[in-house]
Amino acid sequence: MAVSGPSLLGAFLERRYRVDAPIARGGMSTVYRGLDTRLDRPVAIKVMDPQFAGDPEFVRRFEFEARAVARLHHPGLVAVHDHGRDGDHAFLVMELVEGGTLRELLRERGPMPPHAAVAVLQPVLDALAVAHRAGLVHRDVKPENVLISDDGDVKIADFGLVRAVAAATTTSASVILGTAAYLSPEQVTSGTADARSDVYSAGVLLFEVLTGRTPFDGDTSLSIAYQRVENDVPAPGSVVPGVPRHLDSVVRDATRRDAADRFRDAGTMGEALRSVTAALGLPAYRVPAPARSAEHLSAQTLHAPRPYAPQAPRSPDTAIVAVPAASIGAPSPTQHTKMVTAAVPRDTDAEPGGTEPTGRGRGVYAYPDYRSDRRRSRRVAAIWVAILVVAALVLGTVGWWAGSGRFTAVPAVDGLDRTSAVSAIEAADLSATVEGRWTDDAPTDRLLGTDPPSGSRIERGETVTVLVSQGRPAVPDLVPGASPDQIAGALEDRTFVAVDGGEAFSSSAARGEVAALDPAPGTVLPVGSEVRVVTSKGAPPVDVPDVRGRSEQDARAALDRVGITVSAVEEVFDADVDRGSAVGTDPAAGTGVTAGTAVTLRVSTAVPVPSLLGRTVGSAREELERLGLDVRVRQVTRTDRSLVISQTPGPSERVAPGGTVTVVSLP
Repeated sequence: MAVSGPSLLGAFLERRYRVDAPIARGGMSTVYRGLDTRLDRPVAIKVMDPQFAGDPEFVRRFEFEARAVARLHHPGLVAVHDHGRDGDHAFLVMELVEGGTLRELLRERGPMPPHAAVAVLQPVLDALAVAHRAGLVHRDVKPENVLISDDGDVKIADFGLVRAVAAATTTSASVILGTAAYLSPEQVTSGTADARSDVYSAGVLLFEVLTGRTPFDGDTSLSIAYQRVENDVPAPGSVVPGVPRHLDSVVRDATRRDAADRFRDAGTMGEALRSVTAALGLPAYRVPAPARSAEHLSAQTLHAPRPYAPQAPRSPDTAIVAVPAASIGAPSPTQHTKMVTAAVPRDTDAEPGGTEPTGRGRGVYAYPDYRSDRRRSRRVAAIWVAILVVAALVLGTVGWWAGSGRFTAVPAVDGLDRTSAVSAIEAADLSATVEGRWTDDAPTDRLLGTDPPSGSRIERGETVTVLVSQGRPAVPDLVPGASPDQIAGALEDRTFVAVDGGEAFSSSAARGEVAALDPAPGTVLPVGSEVRVVTSKGAPPVDVPDVRGRSEQDARAALDRVGITVSAVEEVFDADVDRGSAVGTDPAAGTGVTAGTAVTLRVSTAVPVPSLLGRTVGSAREELERLGLDVRVRQVTRTDRSLVISQTPGPSERVAPGGTVTVVSLP
């Protein structure tokens, strides 16, 4: 059925969801307690304001965000069951959290101690972390959106609603979306938000939980929002003395004005908060739901009156409250009114332990209740006895712990393997770490003992090192470019003694670096053996070899054999050397250089002229053109069939590339 009108109480949305009682109302929506009549389960129904529901862009964004959040699964996220639109009402069907909001809990109890604050924030951050990993940003983290169930579960609600409102055409471009007290600086200045914006809001939320107030005050929401652009969030310890500095650090790192300096997402902030919990030894804590929450009040309106029972006559201090029947059950044509009595606080001077006077006139005496006084005295005596017993137990435990209780003996691990030894040590309330030791006698992986030794008495929780044999050590590999000090340290790590092995020429190690080890790397030696460290005195001197007349490949090989590299190849004409063969080097052959020096290899470009005598002019021309030479023909009759009788230059002479060869032919 389509729903319209000012009130939804008792109405059905999409003929399935019955609207029973309001829970809370905000600027964009109203939350109702409802019933899914198809599945017969209570639900929370968030109905959007009609000004947004009439905007197609808002509805599209609202439905997209609802589907995205519905795919997330985490105990700290309020589950989304359904969404829809009925008439002028766009609505979201969610899990009904029976309890209240963090805002209501703060109003009832004020600031929270560290263990309670962590118990509230940790599940919120874990839930946000799941959303951040899925690419979703909440944008409006605040106490009103943190729900606490009667079972102590902490959940966060309203994912995506701010983003949907931002997409609506009814929203002014000048409006800052979100709650001013919790907005990040970038949301105020540019309107952008990412996971680090939720981290900022979570940091402000942690500040408020610890101190009972938000970090910034102002006359208007806009002034509050813009204060965070110019000012840092103060440390909670500066407002409430005694807040641990660890929590001050978490708030500081979460609320830095530059987003790049904050925790990158809620998961990172959650890990930091877990580290603080472990460092401070904070106890586990079950967060209580607020007693006087809007959800509890809405639930009371659905309860039918109790069956009749004999009662004392109603006094003038009992008020009559009228509740519409539409808020209790299904709608009916006739709206009946149920009468529910509710106690009204009395303004009386009667003593708590006395008897209520029968009249209010002067001279009426209230007799003392001696029976109540005796019961109170017995309770006080029992309480003091219990306090003394507990104090004796505490003092005895502390004395035992201060004496011998905090110490334990290192267990014997002889004959055990590594895994069994670690298990035995951990069973003795100690931590275990494994360390290898080089030894000549024990095979690899054999257990050598512990440090401290077995039987030593140390404090519980201290670390015991399990010593395991690594067998005989081997000379370590020689790292290119390593200095003598670095190699000496590597040798000492394997129990070897580094000794000076002198200097030697080396083509691979620069002067002052380690050129070699003696014995060579990989050699297995007894523990404590000496290893000589040979230091490089640079590359050895060599003479440039004569490579004239050799092919380029042979010339390169000859230079490489003496440690000389070819940096470039230069082509030159040499009438005495065939094309492709080496003419010489720069520096020239016989020049003294050091190994590793680079030289320029000169290669001849001279072309040997082939013998053309007796060949036809056409054949001679093809051969010379193939060699890249120019042809000049002298003949009586212009024809390619005449025979060559002479040529200049002659056979086997060499010319430069592109040179001219003249031939004479007959007839």
